[in-house]
Amino acid sequence: MRMRRRDLLLSAGSAVLLPLLGRARQAEASETAVSLEAAPGRVQLVGRSYPATDVWCYGGQVPGPGLRLRQGERLRVEFANGLVEATTVHWHGLRIPNGMDGVPYLTQEPVAPGGRFVYEFDPPDAGTYWYHPHQRSSEQVGRGLYGPLIVEEREPPRVDRELVWMLDDWRMTPEAALVDDFDNFHDMSHGGRLGNTVTVNGVIAESEPVRAGERIRLRLINTANARFFSLGFTDHKPVVIAIDGQPCEPHEPIGGRVVLGPAMRVDLMLDMSGRPGQTFPVIDDFYRNSTYRLLDLAYDAGPPLREHALDAPLALPANPLPAPDLASAVRREVRLEGGAMGSLAGARMNGEFLSIEELVRRAKAWALNGEVAEGHRMPPLLTFRRGQSVVLEIVNDTAFAHPMHIHGHSFRVLSANGRALPHGIWQDTVVVNRRERVEVAFVADNPGGWMFHCHILEHQAAGMMGVVQVT
Repeated sequence: MRMRRRDLLLSAGSAVLLPLLGRARQAEASETAVSLEAAPGRVQLVGRSYPATDVWCYGGQVPGPGLRLRQGERLRVEFANGLVEATTVHWHGLRIPNGMDGVPYLTQEPVAPGGRFVYEFDPPDAGTYWYHPHQRSSEQVGRGLYGPLIVEEREPPRVDRELVWMLDDWRMTPEAALVDDFDNFHDMSHGGRLGNTVTVNGVIAESEPVRAGERIRLRLINTANARFFSLGFTDHKPVVIAIDGQPCEPHEPIGGRVVLGPAMRVDLMLDMSGRPGQTFPVIDDFYRNSTYRLLDLAYDAGPPLREHALDAPLALPANPLPAPDLASAVRREVRLEGGAMGSLAGARMNGEFLSIEELVRRAKAWALNGEVAEGHRMPPLLTFRRGQSVVLEIVNDTAFAHPMHIHGHSFRVLSANGRALPHGIWQDTVVVNRRERVEVAFVADNPGGWMFHCHILEHQAAGMMGVVQVT
């Protein structure tokens, strides 16, 4: 289904993209305590001229409730499972204790229907993060289970306003129901589940109200199962100040396009340089022949907040990440294999070598270093001593790009195909393009077993996942 925007025009009240919900705590408190439930729900994703859509969601809404706390404070989440199947909550991008990471059978038992679990941790890093299940993620996230988690800097930058856009796509019928084909093997073996309807903060948005002269901090979060975004802000100059929650040297993105692979986050500074009453489209042109307008930046008719751009620093304070010692680092290669148009003849699964034909019969299509994951119980793919500096060379031998995500750590992206990368970028999810080699480095300082996987969730389900053990 390809819904026309004019058919999906929302009411004025629901079309506005709201900032993230305020923090659920007193300003002086040292702990944020919230209750969170995952359960079926019905939400109005595509406008009131269409039926509400049956989803799975946190707190009865898509996205789930915004969680916000100050760097160094404690977050306590009393989680309840109102679904008909087991689930967990993974805190994507956070460097937290292993037992709180939310990976079923690896860091915790899955939370059964009707069950409860308390997640409690102190995030060391400020930044833009999100939460979602790690149990049957391709379906549970695809049905709407995700929400934003913002850790504020102790000394945040000066801005006039902050916005969070959670970007997602949905595969929908003409009646606005989700297409129930989450086990589609074509998706698993190709580029993943691409939807036909894109939402921002759970709605098809027409516009974002802005004011001339203001500076906005825009936090972008890509929650889609498989969709990449490449956003162009017409006649505006976005400045990237953080990627995956980690501050970087402020810089304008290449070609003015802000590219986000699945699960990635980018923080932007946007100076509203237009005039009162003007509108400027935000365009997504990542996919050839599928360019569309995400929404408009719509200037109100009032006088500018200021005549010139705000004179305030753009750079964020650094997070307390340990710097890897590249001279003494242990070097390992991780090879991405398989998929449609790939050359994988077979691989090991549960200790047994299986032909590609047998793997396909078992709905598996991808491997890491010749190993295919089935669930989260598996021997370690890589093992490191605690405190060891590590350089990983990630080699993509497949015909598709893969956003590779590590749990419990952030890594510094060193190079792509031997070319050093600028701006001091740390990430937890790095896109490795087809036939590309990417080098990343980190200190394995967080003990436990940590997932390392492709965040195209259909690829993860079809085998592209492994455990990095820190002893």
